[in-house]
Amino acid sequence: MNIFAATRLVAAREIRVKLRDKTFLFSTIFFLFFAAAGTILPSLMSGGPSTVAVTQSMAGSLTGTDLELRTVADDQAAEQLVRDGQVDAAVVAGPKVLAMNEAPNDVVAALSSKPPVQLLNPDAVDPMVGFLVAFAFAFVFFFTSLTFGIQIAQSVTEEKQTRIVEILVASVPVRALLAGKVLACGLLAFGQVGLTAVMAMVGMRVADSDGGLMTLLSPAIGWFIPFFVAGFVMLAALWAAVGALVNRQEDISGASTPVQLLVMLPFFGVIFLKDNPLAMTILSYVPFSAPTAMPVRLFTEDAAAWEPVLSLVILVVTGVVLLMAGARLYEGSLLRTNGRTTLATAWRDREIRRVSRDDTNGAAMPRDDADRESALTR
Repeated sequence: MNIFAATRLVAAREIRVKLRDKTFLFSTIFFLFFAAAGTILPSLMSGGPSTVAVTQSMAGSLTGTDLELRTVADDQAAEQLVRDGQVDAAVVAGPKVLAMNEAPNDVVAALSSKPPVQLLNPDAVDPMVGFLVAFAFAFVFFFTSLTFGIQIAQSVTEEKQTRIVEILVASVPVRALLAGKVLACGLLAFGQVGLTAVMAMVGMRVADSDGGLMTLLSPAIGWFIPFFVAGFVMLAALWAAVGALVNRQEDISGASTPVQLLVMLPFFGVIFLKDNPLAMTILSYVPFSAPTAMPVRLFTEDAAAWEPVLSLVILVVTGVVLLMAGARLYEGSLLRTNGRTTLATAWRDREIRRVSRDDTNGAAMPRDDADRESALTR
């Protein structure tokens, strides 16, 4: 069996196991619910009459409506209240409706004839929408990477703990075993995110009647997909290495702390620094935060056309380097069953095993350190 056939066999087994796993099914349902709620609930909860600034001469046109009126001295004062955020809209001479970010439909509908609408800040993104979009991108990447990463580590540790890994590596190459796990979890994660994206688009279609939000989100979602795939593969090999470094499920939490920080810190960074242009620009080029920071910048139209390309190239190059490092640690610690393996030992042990295979023409490697050193000396 060549390495590609072995990888396909391992991936198929992992997919069958995960599709019967209640945790995976629950997380998929949760993501779908989260996508639907995140796109539909804001429009439902944004109800209530708008606050409108009007002059005494224009107040009569809105008398008897459900709108909350604030009478001002002149049109300039009404416009200033809109700019200061004290009212949602203003009706000035013309008549004309003034608003900051989006047209107030209830104000326009309350007037006897549909007036023109002037947006004082047409390029701005609604703060609530901006927060929800940033949170959605960050949460999907954070939760998916963490959930599938822990499952990869647990699967590897379980195989070591039951000693079934010794049978597996006698049948398939170690790298095929790693590649199959990463491929299977990558396909399942991509499918989960794809379903979530479809649900989110359906929800936006229901809540966003004029399609403006869909127009803004389309390029961001389009770029999020390759960023997500590259970022997930980059972290998956590290999670597999974490699982290979320990012999018990209870030890995964301590060994995985560095990888968890690599996932958690960018999540909170994007959430709390989304309104800081300089910080978001830096985060969009850091490989561990780029999968969420760059799509957010594309949504707010703060990124030039060349920036996502450069950021994705940096992410892919970093992913290849970490994938190779994770594979080396995985191969160097997978067959060690005498307690938790240090990174230095796993890194060195992989080289010893490679040289020993060359010297012994592919004979099986002993697991004991003394035996390995003796074999290498011979």
